[in-house]
Amino acid sequence: MPCTVMAAVARPDRPEFTLERLVLDDPRPDEVLVRYEAAGLCHTDLEAAVGHVPTPLPAVLGHEGAGVVEAVGSAVTGLRPGDRVLAGLDSCGSCPNCLRGLPMYCEHHIPLNFGARRADGSTGLADTDGTPVGDHFFGQSSFATHGLAHPRSLIRVDDDIRPEVLAPFGCGVITGAGAVLNSLRVRPGSTVAVFGPGGVGFSALMAAVVAGAARIIVVGREADRLALARELGATDTLDTGDTDPVEGVLELTGGRGVDHSVECTGSLRIMRAATDVLAPLGSAAVLGVTEAEATFEVNAWELLKGRTVTGSVMGHQDPAVLIPRLLALHREGCFPVDRLVRTYPLADINTAVKDVRAGQTVKAVLTM
Repeated sequence: MPCTVMAAVARPDRPEFTLERLVLDDPRPDEVLVRYEAAGLCHTDLEAAVGHVPTPLPAVLGHEGAGVVEAVGSAVTGLRPGDRVLAGLDSCGSCPNCLRGLPMYCEHHIPLNFGARRADGSTGLADTDGTPVGDHFFGQSSFATHGLAHPRSLIRVDDDIRPEVLAPFGCGVITGAGAVLNSLRVRPGSTVAVFGPGGVGFSALMAAVVAGAARIIVVGREADRLALARELGATDTLDTGDTDPVEGVLELTGGRGVDHSVECTGSLRIMRAATDVLAPLGSAAVLGVTEAEATFEVNAWELLKGRTVTGSVMGHQDPAVLIPRLLALHREGCFPVDRLVRTYPLADINTAVKDVRAGQTVKAVLTM
């Protein structure tokens, strides 16, 4: 029978999330009912809430959910009630990119992850008046006590890591770390610049340390975050309030530039800066989410020096492979994500949003 859940709803006519009681359907044969324990607050959620990405509102957002399976549909295999799971992105499972093991580049990525609907256009959520509310955001909609998820978006995990630490691995952590390890393939002895010390940027930093980078420059604005970056392995930090980021990186590298750069801000100006600091044969990964029509310029002459610029989505590797890899590093003490996390009850989601936007919280995680 349908059940009542609490969820944070993004509505087009309201500037903040509203905490509401909603009615959740039973899982269909191809769905899983998950009781969420924690959900990370990601920049993509904030962009969706204000209409900068193609997600129809009202909807329940959230795409870094950690929880426990409560029920599975009759066609679901590999999961059973009681399994602890981490939710990530959804995919079709049958297009060429999915078959290559790269579901983050699924040919149906936009409708499946941003559409906030099932493939047939229906939703599993409704308000108490019976009006549909979008769900299945990234196959999960985890800003809620319970949600319906697609099995392809769920990864079964051990229960030795606290939910509030586990949740960020669903998107932010793998996005930053995977860009370094998979997209850029940073090698020992190389130089790396990370623009934007947030949850994604710190994950890129920690991955660069694991990869053996000899010099890691973290570029940001908040002094406390730059201090934390040094504690987590940055060899140099640049405060953009005092120094132009391009001039600062070039000065630190004797004018040569860096082998690799990672942009984690969503700022078009910083995307350009991340390419301008590259050494010959250098490579930049652009991770920040912007409005759909946004563009930035790259100097064509400088590209002739063998420079490359690439986008990277959710780690550039199947999350079912990358997440266990990073969780193993966390257990070894090499990936201290817990140092980034600050928890908020689901009811305090708007406080969490304000703190993140003000730079007071690196990684906000909602607890149910």
